[in-house]
Amino acid sequence: MNEINEVIIVEGKSDTTHLRSFFKNIDTIETNGSAIDEKIIEQIKLVNEKRGAIVLTDPDFNGNKIRQKIVSQIPEIKQAFLPRKKAVPKKSGNSLGVEHASKEDLIEALNNVITLKKYKEEITQSQLIQLKLIGFKESKQLREYLGDRLHIGYGNSKQFLKKVNQFNISIEELKEAINRRNNGE
Repeated sequence: MNEINEVIIVEGKSDTTHLRSFFKNIDTIETNGSAIDEKIIEQIKLVNEKRGAIVLTDPDFNGNKIRQKIVSQIPEIKQAFLPRKKAVPKKSGNSLGVEHASKEDLIEALNNVITLKKYKEEITQSQLIQLKLIGFKESKQLREYLGDRLHIGYGNSKQFLKKVNQFNISIEELKEAINRRNNGE
């Protein structure tokens, strides 16, 4: 990854500083955490129209809340997801965050951006149960693995169902990813 043309939407200054330590000419818009307001949403809309934008928020509750607010206003915006295990702070007591990710993990996330497709309910809750993604002891870990593998981020059972349908993930793609996990790939 030589150059990032889009503006990266992050939560705060530490995310911007961290990204710029790896990507010198990167531009960001900071949401100021969950205090994101209409003025910032309008800036994001404008930059998305003119240049393109990628949402890269922390893989935690607040980051997901910010992402949802942006995507509800700008459904066509690109999204990059950082796996939770790739955003763990070195010091205990700090929360998960983009500012803790390595250059390689950031490149991986930014190389695998996705955009919401028109929502159509192809996969059902009962299919996720059959795949042991809902209602089993190992369901949470399996959803986390698939969220990372498919670059859609983690979600509880309800969120995961919505994500696989929004990102047009097929049942075959889910089965293939589960098989890879089971085969140790």
